[in-house]
Amino acid sequence: MPDTPTSEPKLMFRGDVTVDLVKSSATDSDVLWAARVSTAGEKSLEELQKDPESSKGLINYLMRDRHGSPFEHNSMTFFISAPIFVFREFMRHRVGWSYNEESGRYRELEPVFYVPNDDRKLVQKGRPGKYEFVEGTVGQHKLVSEAMERSYREAYEAYQEMLNEGVAREVARAVLPVGLFSSMYATCNARSLMHFLGLRTQHEQAKVPSFPQREIEMVGEKMEEHWAKLMPLTYAAFNANGRVAP
Repeated sequence: MPDTPTSEPKLMFRGDVTVDLVKSSATDSDVLWAARVSTAGEKSLEELQKDPESSKGLINYLMRDRHGSPFEHNSMTFFISAPIFVFREFMRHRVGWSYNEESGRYRELEPVFYVPNDDRKLVQKGRPGKYEFVEGTVGQHKLVSEAMERSYREAYEAYQEMLNEGVAREVARAVLPVGLFSSMYATCNARSLMHFLGLRTQHEQAKVPSFPQREIEMVGEKMEEHWAKLMPLTYAAFNANGRVAP
């Protein structure tokens, strides 16, 4: 009897990213507690917690004068799904960060690939260091989508062909592009997250302009939403002082 044909894997194309807060030990009280060591003899932590204005003032003072270490005594762990090229930018952030990414050596990688949504600006204008991105035409968006999807299909077919012939996953994965989605746990503290946000997001209150790639900014925006709920006083002080990490 002839072999039953195997069905081709169905590729998925995404233009979004996901960020879930899976674990946290991060509150404004953590900042106050850490700062308490330096302010022993003044108000106790319990007194500060009962006096919101004093808590707000102390945190703003620490942020304004860049006393950064009290913002390190907390932890947030995010589960992030994004294209591999986003994670390559993430790895530039090393101080105060820990990462564990899924491995193409030990598991078969799923065929999920990044294709920009229609609202993604495609055209870069200006010279390096002084440029902006503007909207692409309908034709450019069509070209990007079709070219990416075609390339992804060819790459994943080659990957599957090698796996089916017994080639090791760690070798076969070499044909896969950086538009492939990966996932990782990323753990940081508030100080390291503030530094990340200062570089990887654009914001009207930022003293120092930043020009992040949109895809990593999408991740940063989602992380920021989670953090703002955990540490509202620290978040407010960060914005009020120009979004510069202390």
